[in-house]
Amino acid sequence: MDWQALVLSLELASLTLVVLLPAGLWLGRWLAYSEFPGKAWIEALVVLPLVLPPTVLGYYLLVSLGAASPVGRWVAQNFDVQLSFNFAGLLIASVVFNIPFMVQPVQRAFMAIPRDLGEAAAVSGLGLWQTFWRVELPLVWPGVLSAMVLTFVHTLGEFGVVLMMGGSIPGETRTIAIAIYDRVQAFDMVAADRMALLLLLLSLLAVAASFFASARLAVRR
Repeated sequence: MDWQALVLSLELASLTLVVLLPAGLWLGRWLAYSEFPGKAWIEALVVLPLVLPPTVLGYYLLVSLGAASPVGRWVAQNFDVQLSFNFAGLLIASVVFNIPFMVQPVQRAFMAIPRDLGEAAAVSGLGLWQTFWRVELPLVWPGVLSAMVLTFVHTLGEFGVVLMMGGSIPGETRTIAIAIYDRVQAFDMVAADRMALLLLLLSLLAVAASFFASARLAVRR
């Protein structure tokens, strides 16, 4: 069992959630409530990482953020940080390929809120921020919880983008999915079986907990 790879994967998934949750809430709410020309193009961009082959997405991230790219050179010169083949680049890639898993469930949850609730809250004297915290967020919480679980589990299991952007550097970019691949390549099927089973159980428990929590919230309401 490659515990170092597992810990790295858990750290990556947790940090991805920290970055994506506020951005996903804002973007999902904005897309749910707004109508404007070009909205379909923005929604298509949000969904694109879901339908694009992971290796293609990873390739374009590597070309865009690698040491030879203008962005990569600027960051390296000004902050002395490389955006590829290290944890920072891995986190950026994780945020990008998880955008649809966070934004879409949140957007659908906000779309399910009746518009007259917002109007009633405004009539009652609640401001925009108060309406969000006291009216909207409790209603969309099951959708937000599902988005968080999907993002977390998908980060643990992602392979193609991680391999393209980070490679397989122990303690830096080798996630549990990459470790499984490495063990299979080395014909160490026992270790691969153990890690794959652990990843399967973690994913199953996370999804089951999400469904259980959403059901409990629905009963309370």
